[in-house]
Amino acid sequence: MIVLKATQEKLLSVLQSVAGIVEKRHTLPILANVLLRKTGKDIQFTTSDLEIQIRTTADMDGDAGSYTTTIGARKLIDILRTMPSDQTVTIESNQNKVIMKGGKSRFTLQTLPAEDFPLVQEAPSFGPVFSVPQKTLKDLLNQVSFAMAVHDIRYYLNGILFVAEGKQLSLVATDGHRLAYASATLDVEVPRQEVILPRKTVLELQRLLSDAEGAIEMQFANNQAKFAFGGMEFVTKLVEGKFPDYNRVIPKNHKNAVTLGRAPLLASLQRTAILTSEKFKGVRLNLDGGTLRVASNNAEQEEAVDELDIDYGGEAIEIGFNVTYLIDALANMDQDMVKMELADANSSALITIPENQSFKYVVMPMRI
Repeated sequence: MIVLKATQEKLLSVLQSVAGIVEKRHTLPILANVLLRKTGKDIQFTTSDLEIQIRTTADMDGDAGSYTTTIGARKLIDILRTMPSDQTVTIESNQNKVIMKGGKSRFTLQTLPAEDFPLVQEAPSFGPVFSVPQKTLKDLLNQVSFAMAVHDIRYYLNGILFVAEGKQLSLVATDGHRLAYASATLDVEVPRQEVILPRKTVLELQRLLSDAEGAIEMQFANNQAKFAFGGMEFVTKLVEGKFPDYNRVIPKNHKNAVTLGRAPLLASLQRTAILTSEKFKGVRLNLDGGTLRVASNNAEQEEAVDELDIDYGGEAIEIGFNVTYLIDALANMDQDMVKMELADANSSALITIPENQSFKYVVMPMRI
């Protein structure tokens, strides 16, 4: 039976959309496979890592009838990548194997039974569906994801907090040294829901979301989130735990503020970062009158100093930061101007976009 017939380009793009979560090494060998479920011309492709499940359906030629099997996802992708994009590819069933043909090439691949594939059990009840444009969610994720923790024992920090309430969707990430907050307006009012998406889910969504037209629908349950966009269905487990109260972390009423160009500040920090030491990424910011002085030094007694002209009438302040934390925030913004609010050398700084409440970035100072 010819299970499917399609161009290399079409089949590869469908497989790549679902294969991002497939682990190279897994305790269950079947999780390295993609589940194919054929009903007439529609073929459903499903992958899972027991925490996340991604499914998409594509219309492909082939023989009539139904058929299900699981095939190694990476092997299929690796084989397809070696073929020209306009090559017609077929997959035929053959007892407990499949035969993949393209041009004069032929590959016989082992399969594993579809009934052994561990599908993620969907939560019995989800909250109301709400949606935002894909580009909006992609932008929000890009604005905060760099502040997620990596392998922190406070596991609730290894992800992003989603808060939907009223007509607002807010995303928050923190690793304990810095915190990023971004929000967008929803079309519909929703009751307050708060969930923490795991790091792997966040990275996969960033990979899959496009800037093209089209919305992403979201639904949250106690221990699961469900997303639907661009013909794909994405189900993920949530991180359990209590996320820190981000409203208490965001400073209010800092008395010193300066608004300056994002690109010049970023360039200045990147220059001075060159002479910071590997372990100690500290830079000193000195605000005094119309000048912002950025300085760094390292164990070899080398020093970098850079100055920017600013419009500043506040108190003279010298404050130290991990330069990476500042660069991360500025590099993930695209606005021309940023506003920096400071209290003193020992208080966290707040970076925002002038006249815009939708983005806030808090960074702790460091002693230098």
